[in-house]
Amino acid sequence: MNQSIISALTEAQSALEALLANESELKKIDRAAKSMIECLTNHGTIFSCGNGGSMCDAMHFAEELTGRYRQNRKGYAAVSISDPSHLSCVANDFGYEEVFSRYIQSHGAKGDCLVALTTSGNSKNVIKAAEYAQQEGITSIVLSGRVNPELAAISDLYICTAGGQYADRVQELHIKLLHIFIEQIERHFHPELYSDE
Repeated sequence: MNQSIISALTEAQSALEALLANESELKKIDRAAKSMIECLTNHGTIFSCGNGGSMCDAMHFAEELTGRYRQNRKGYAAVSISDPSHLSCVANDFGYEEVFSRYIQSHGAKGDCLVALTTSGNSKNVIKAAEYAQQEGITSIVLSGRVNPELAAISDLYICTAGGQYADRVQELHIKLLHIFIEQIERHFHPELYSDE
C-alpha cells in the first residue's frame, strides 16, 4: 500500500475531526448559514470571493446556489467575484488589493452578504473587501485556515478551519462548509427537498 495515500487521508480525517470537536466554530457555521438565509429572505445577494483555488471554491459555491445543488428548486441570488475583465481592469488601474472591494462597491448593498475565502487569513484583497463590507452594512463571513486578528476584528463571522501544513486540507474543509451552507439554505426555503430523510 502506498503510505503517502494513507497519510493524506489520515491528515484530512484529523482536520475534519478537529473541526467537529470545536464547538465554537460549529456555532459560527450555524450562525453563518442563518445570516445567509436572512440575506436571501430580504432579497439580498450573496457575494463570494477568494484567490486561486479559493476563487474556484467561491465560483462553485455561487453556481450551486444559482443553479442546482442536489435537486431542482428556484435559483438563489449569488455571485462569485470572478469576472476576468473586472479583475484585470481593477488590478491594472487600482491594484490587485482592490479587486473584490471594488466589485462590492459597484454591485453590493446594505443587507447583502459576503463570503470570503482565504486559507492564509492574510489575503489583502479579502481584508479590503471585509473592510468595505463593514462600512456598508454588508454581512461578512470569512473562511480561513489561520487566525488573523486584524481580519477577524472586521468580519461579522470569522470561521477558522485549520488543517495540515499546507492550504489543501484547509480548502477541503472550506468546500465542506460551503456545501453545508447551501444545504441549510435549501432546508429553510425548500424543506420538501429533504422530507424523505
